[in-house]
Amino acid sequence: MERLVVIGGDAAGMSAASQARRLKDASELAIVVFERGRFTSFSACGIPYWVGGDVTDRDALIARTPEEHRARGIDLRLRTEVTEIDVAGRRVRAGDLESGAETWTEYDKLVIATGARPIRPPLPGIDAAGVHGVQTLDDGQALIDTLERTEGKRAVVVGAGYIGVEMAEAFINRGYEVTMVNRGSEPMATLDPDMGALVRAAMQGMGITVVDDAEVTELRTDAQGRVSAVVTAGAEYPADVVVLGIGVRPDTDLARAAGLPLGEHGGLLTDLAMRVRGHENIWAGGDCVEVLDLVSGRDRHIALGTHANKHGQIIGANVGGDYATFPGVVGTAVSKVCDLEVARTGLREKDARAAGLQYVTVTIESTSRAGYYPDAAGMTVKMLAERRTGRLLGVQIVGREGAGKRVDIAAVALTARMTVEQMTALDLGYAPPFSPVWDPVLVAARKAVAAVRKRG
Repeated sequence: MERLVVIGGDAAGMSAASQARRLKDASELAIVVFERGRFTSFSACGIPYWVGGDVTDRDALIARTPEEHRARGIDLRLRTEVTEIDVAGRRVRAGDLESGAETWTEYDKLVIATGARPIRPPLPGIDAAGVHGVQTLDDGQALIDTLERTEGKRAVVVGAGYIGVEMAEAFINRGYEVTMVNRGSEPMATLDPDMGALVRAAMQGMGITVVDDAEVTELRTDAQGRVSAVVTAGAEYPADVVVLGIGVRPDTDLARAAGLPLGEHGGLLTDLAMRVRGHENIWAGGDCVEVLDLVSGRDRHIALGTHANKHGQIIGANVGGDYATFPGVVGTAVSKVCDLEVARTGLREKDARAAGLQYVTVTIESTSRAGYYPDAAGMTVKMLAERRTGRLLGVQIVGREGAGKRVDIAAVALTARMTVEQMTALDLGYAPPFSPVWDPVLVAARKAVAAVRKRG
């Protein structure tokens, strides 16, 4: 019998374990999973909506419980943290976080799915009561507990990425006065600044105070040690609760100490089968790896549950004796803050420049439905195309209901390496309740074709 050891019990780790179990039963493959938390297979992406009240039951965010995994023959060990990988000896050392006991476990095959860690700068007051991250279900519960026992209604969100804007919405839903402190020039650094400016304007219209170009220097506390304000170089913002949404880094300290190969962004490097490069019996997936960007041809670190679940399926297939590959990503993401939808795929302008690509950009205004149909909502679409070939390079969309998921059209076109001219011939569905006769993405493609011809 072979033994598979999995480090990490969320999306990538449990998907890998479950898929391997589908292919090999317990008489052929023993599966041991170490998870330092209390939950498995949960949706971290759903935490802001749980905090905001859109999701009322924490357990609704759990796809499969520990008991369900164990019933399928997976030896799942919660509250157990792996502290060392011995590559030469094919074993891992793990410590029980409750008892402190440590044990070594040998493996024939190893899966590293350690995820990513939130960035938590060493600022004065960063560990004060009332300062929260929102990565795990325990984090979400701790934040909800704070909100329920705190009388004040002033929330400060540090960071203006996906987590930042989603948590701003959660606080708005709870009736809080919300300030977002962002060290960038505009919110949503995954967009170009001109599109980020649209997000800022919309958020300000919702009553959210957006502070750009502001570096936090301190989190001030009161006499009881609770957070009372967020301080920047130029101002101070009163706070009864603070959420950190500064971003994440690959959690690869174990891998680094074991001498496994890491990329430019600190993530593990794998081949197409998600096997760690140079190691036949070790695989890695999820937020701890770097993936190939199909548009730029470079490795990137993108922490998304969609990728993590796909990685796990592919790893499990390969561990279980089948065959599967993960070709790469185009960088698609969608989010919202209240009724504003924000989406992007492919390259931003600075990404295209960094890749040495010459490009044209176009920006168009359109609506989600035929203009005469009730409740047609406006949207802005920005498109990048390669200057001479017309190959689609990226799309960004900011708008109201019906805007965000249109980015999927562009994601498919990017994956197929389509030109903007080819996109104009796409046979998309049309009816006045769903789209103008020319879908906004196709309007942008037509304008991009004209820009390519003018420049080329």
